[in-house]
Amino acid sequence: MTFAYFDAWWWPYLFIIVGGWLATDAWRFLGVYLGDRIPEKSEFMVLVRAVATAFVAAVIGNLIVFPGGELAESPLVLRVGAAASGFATFILVRRSVLAGILAAEAVLVIGLLATP
Repeated sequence: MTFAYFDAWWWPYLFIIVGGWLATDAWRFLGVYLGDRIPEKSEFMVLVRAVATAFVAAVIGNLIVFPGGELAESPLVLRVGAAASGFATFILVRRSVLAGILAAEAVLVIGLLATP
């Protein structure tokens, strides 16, 4: 059975729901089940955190270098500069995620408004 197997209007939605559920919830249930059984300081948990952080960094890097939509029309220098300013603000303001996001957004919006 493939994605194009049925010609019904509801089939793509069912395919996405079931595929999305199988891809994510099985790992969530496993995480809840094993969450209390694995010590937080164990090497396995350090590896899990490192892989999760790497995935987030890869997604952010992909969105900066290969954006879609309106952001694709902005210069790469602006996108990288906004990310760098957000990171610098995050570090300078005692690791405040909100401050980093607001700084990056401000640089991006000002840069987009200034770019013809």
